[in-house]
Amino acid sequence: MRSKIDELDIFPIPLKTIPADESASPRQSFFQMQVECLAGEFADKYAKMLGLSRREFLSGACGSAVVFMAMNSVFGDCFSVDVAEAADPAKAQDRQKALTGQFIFDIQTHFVSPEFDSTWMLQLRERGKKWNPELQGEKVDMEKIRFENFYREIFEGSDTKMAVLSSAPDDDPKKWFLHNDEMAKARERVNQRAGRKVFLTHALVTPGHPNWLEEIDRAVSEYKPDAWKGYTVGSPFKESKYPWRLDDEKLMYPAYEKMVKSGITNLCIHKGLLPGGYESKMSKTWQYAKVDDLSKAAKDWPQLNFLIYHSALKSGEEPSQQDIQEFEKTGYIPWITELAAMPEKTGVTNVYAELGSVFAITAVSAPKYCAGILGTLIKGLGADHVLWGTDSVWYGSPQWQIEAFRRLEIPEDLQQKFGFTPLGPADGKTKTMIFGETSAKLYKVKV
Repeated sequence: MRSKIDELDIFPIPLKTIPADESASPRQSFFQMQVECLAGEFADKYAKMLGLSRREFLSGACGSAVVFMAMNSVFGDCFSVDVAEAADPAKAQDRQKALTGQFIFDIQTHFVSPEFDSTWMLQLRERGKKWNPELQGEKVDMEKIRFENFYREIFEGSDTKMAVLSSAPDDDPKKWFLHNDEMAKARERVNQRAGRKVFLTHALVTPGHPNWLEEIDRAVSEYKPDAWKGYTVGSPFKESKYPWRLDDEKLMYPAYEKMVKSGITNLCIHKGLLPGGYESKMSKTWQYAKVDDLSKAAKDWPQLNFLIYHSALKSGEEPSQQDIQEFEKTGYIPWITELAAMPEKTGVTNVYAELGSVFAITAVSAPKYCAGILGTLIKGLGADHVLWGTDSVWYGSPQWQIEAFRRLEIPEDLQQKFGFTPLGPADGKTKTMIFGETSAKLYKVKV
């Protein structure tokens, strides 16, 4: 008999998925409902053994273990979890403590300026209450996606040791999350508070906008960003007048020259992660989210590192059963496969894949597919070319994502069928590189 789930139950790992489309509601698949029921049953069992209520048990160190046990029961063995962690709080706490000092460098984080007043962003926090335990009971207002709460959730509420601040443009500059000068000021503010260098920042590059090349010069001389950020679709949420291609020699190569001359050679590019209904919402621009413009630019500019955000996964929605079945049959994942194939096809070594949002969406809804994404990227690009990022603060603290990645493993059947290598332990070589070692090298940070 399945356990009845109380609406007040707070699971330490989200069991619903927030889609990329800001107007959509969080969804729970049949499989996620199974996970929720099993997690409730496991929680009841072990809570009774320990003399705790279900809510007390789930909020403690053992709570994560039962969720991953339930996920393995439904999706197959995708997460490393010891049953003893569910039964013995001391063992669960010891594991947590042993990993607390791990170097984690989150290269995609966000918050908005005090002047940003587009309240639709708050819908992400409101809906997030249904799946992120850290958001339960909070009063949702704009302060939740501004600086102070950002600092608490990233640097105080997770094991993140360093982070990079990003932003997003709009055709109307008043609707940018943050402008370049604001990001530079935030970097200084965080580093002063921390007493050391823990926070880096992007400067937005907006080809086609008025005076955009001059803004690159201004950024170099005044703001001194640690990397550049661009959106080839122009705007990630809607149709834009300013889409562009990485391999547009006339438009982009003068900008690359400025970047190389400045010595700021990490270029972060938003690719994929299309929202639901993109064919109508972004009918003229969505194809600019593809990676077909990347190989030529990367080959022509070996001095630059092209960091492809969201790993170019085509859809920002949770994978459909058709997507999952196609992958398990052929190994194909839309646009991830194309990105991962570039080194073999073109010989480029300066292309990297970042995991922001992609990991969060797929780890919850389809962990085997998520493992396939990691396996594909590592096989094609190399583990030293896959980078950790979470897209927080939109969804609260990234700690649950950190915990899920620490435990994720590529199932043996996928390893054998597609030639994937194991991810290994939480503090092993592969995950150490992905969590931050490679990003530290790219940003010339001493660990």
